[in-house]
Amino acid sequence: MKNKANPDDRSDNVEKLQFSIDNTIKNYREAEQMMSITDNEQTRQELKEKNKRRKRAVEGLREEIKDEANARNQQYK
Repeated sequence: MKNKANPDDRSDNVEKLQFSIDNTIKNYREAEQMMSITDNEQTRQELKEKNKRRKRAVEGLREEIKDEANARNQQYK
């Protein structure tokens, strides 16, 4: 039996990307709160590094949203 590839359905990619951004921002804010209350310097540094990566991830996801929105607009022209 041969497996069929699923068709490329990009119809909800913008929404999925936005959901990821929202969750990443939520985690960023929670980490900021943790940094403000922890006395452990190692933990604080780890959270700071994670938030640097989260910030870059959000920037990349926003670029992907622009690409997906443009692709969606081109599809309906």
